[in-house]
Amino acid sequence: MNPVTQLADRERTLSGQPDKTLNVAIAGFGTVGSSVARILTESAPASLRLTQICNRNVKRKQVDWVSSNVGWTDDFDDLLSSDADIIVELIGGLEPAGTWIRDALRAGKSVVTANKQLISRYGTELVRLARENGQHLAFGASVAGGVPVISGLQEGLAGDELVQLCGILNGTCNYILTRIESAGIPFEEALKEAQNLGFAEADPTEDVEGLDARAKLTILARTGLRVSVDADAIQAGSITAIEPVDFEYAKLLNCTIRQISRAEKTPEKLFATVQPTLVHESSPLAAVEGGQNLVMSTGKYGGETVFAGHGAGGNPTAVAVVSDLISIARSRQINGVALNEASVSALPVSADFTSRHYLRFTVRDEPGIIASLASIFCRLGINIDSVFQRSGYSKSKLPFVITLEPCRNSLVEEALKYVAELDFHVQPCLNLPILDQ
Repeated sequence: MNPVTQLADRERTLSGQPDKTLNVAIAGFGTVGSSVARILTESAPASLRLTQICNRNVKRKQVDWVSSNVGWTDDFDDLLSSDADIIVELIGGLEPAGTWIRDALRAGKSVVTANKQLISRYGTELVRLARENGQHLAFGASVAGGVPVISGLQEGLAGDELVQLCGILNGTCNYILTRIESAGIPFEEALKEAQNLGFAEADPTEDVEGLDARAKLTILARTGLRVSVDADAIQAGSITAIEPVDFEYAKLLNCTIRQISRAEKTPEKLFATVQPTLVHESSPLAAVEGGQNLVMSTGKYGGETVFAGHGAGGNPTAVAVVSDLISIARSRQINGVALNEASVSALPVSADFTSRHYLRFTVRDEPGIIASLASIFCRLGINIDSVFQRSGYSKSKLPFVITLEPCRNSLVEEALKYVAELDFHVQPCLNLPILDQ
């Protein structure tokens, strides 16, 4: 072979430029799927070629801007028997997506997916199946949309030992909370506004109850902290009880409220929760508004790293999908290895963080309320830090706040069981951690 040709081939290999163009098939031509197709049609990398699209009622989905060389089908088996090298799964849900991904890997095709629920529950199994079949499974789009969190944790911070992750992982909740804060409107109104604008689903349960963010935190715990955890083991809290008055009191503490997902690894256990939390106004978390996402990682050696950007939407998520496709194309050329499972550990999961606490009570005003509460906290060894009561509220439904010095969450929950037995409550106490960072 000509020495110049040999050198060019070697440089192409080392730079990750593949000799072969890989064929890509898309399963699911919704918002994200159509955005992926648009990128692969208008500005496809030389290493990738869109060859097939699969969707239900496919004739309704066909568009004229996709090349006539691309095949359309409503039968996933057509993708399995095709010459596609990579299948992009974008239908969501556990089934049939799970079966499709397993079948694709067994058929000798790599897979890219944005399916957070599936990866959070079956990621270990699917990564192992991909490795057994000599294929790749990439899921960078499953967390934080277009923000390259997973690749950043796995590759950019591979030389560090990460011990903590903390972030805002759900754009719907962040939009709702920032609207309650800025407009002073109740949760129900902010939710309806989010639904009208397309930020929230008709059934918002997965988002507002913390289940969506919990799935993403499960994936981050595995990829960043190297801990395998069942999503159901992570405690998730709802944002539905947050009221405008909570932002008023939070402001007195130089804080705001965000839905925070956090995980901290110790030698004995993984502390992890998803819940509305007070964050100091100086924190990067406080500046995240609308549908944006942010993740902060803390390493043993490298300290704190922040990833931020648009966490939802067709185009940002499609960028993450195409980035995964390019990564697979490069890995195929240089014989890259799949995610190393050997260093992933299984630890018991606890929600028992130690932190300061914000307690908002709503009561029928009467003498002795503070004394009764102080007596319960004192009996359990909990120190009160401050008490706030703003004027202008009805004595029949009076909100006031007590903040507690740092203590374990389980101790606060035990105290609140006794507090709930007192007869002056109009509604249950709201207990939120205060994140001091």
